[in-house]
Amino acid sequence: MEGRLFTFLGAIGGHGQEWIILSHFILVVGIIFLISRAATKKLQLVPTGTQNVLEAYTKGVIAIGSDSMGEDNARRYLPLIGALGLVIFVSNMIGVIPGFEAPSSNINFTLSLALMVFVYYNYLGIKENGFINYFKHFMGPMPILAPLMFPIEIISHFSRIVSLSFRLFGSVRGDDMFLMVLLMLVPWLIPLSGFFLLTVMGVLQAFIFMILTYVYIAGSIMMEHEDH
Repeated sequence: MEGRLFTFLGAIGGHGQEWIILSHFILVVGIIFLISRAATKKLQLVPTGTQNVLEAYTKGVIAIGSDSMGEDNARRYLPLIGALGLVIFVSNMIGVIPGFEAPSSNINFTLSLALMVFVYYNYLGIKENGFINYFKHFMGPMPILAPLMFPIEIISHFSRIVSLSFRLFGSVRGDDMFLMVLLMLVPWLIPLSGFFLLTVMGVLQAFIFMILTYVYIAGSIMMEHEDH
């Protein structure tokens, strides 16, 4: 437990890294389930409360994707992007609460999300364009450039895994370390501005992950528009 803040779930099942991340991820899923249940229990034509919040959230997610792939495609991939955004947002927010730890502060968690996005958008690209046409696009506009462009494109696509996973992990882990030092140095009431900053950064990281996922999917399924 060296260098780690006390966690309530760690006190129950031990402070092993696997238990901490798994238990907090289960907690994240439970919170999202409860929020979704509250929003859909009594659907109303004029939304109020939790239903209003989630409807505003879904409209915001669609608006994020509309710029990169159009509204129809944004709605088509809303379930994936919306779910990723909720999971990342709630995971980040849990880390702001003393006594809990953000699952997204673990590289294995963020790497799993990044690999899921990587596999999915490449699958969509192959499905929409065909295997040959999809990888043919990696070879550049002229055949003579293919030996140079193909390895560059491959490296570029694999670097997206690193970009997605380490950006989220680094930001949340850095926030956790900042919070740990802050709570060790000053009384509880003083670092309220720090808690506000961590909340803003948690929202921002969820937004960045969603918009990059939309951009990667758009690039894989709309290659003909890229060419033009």
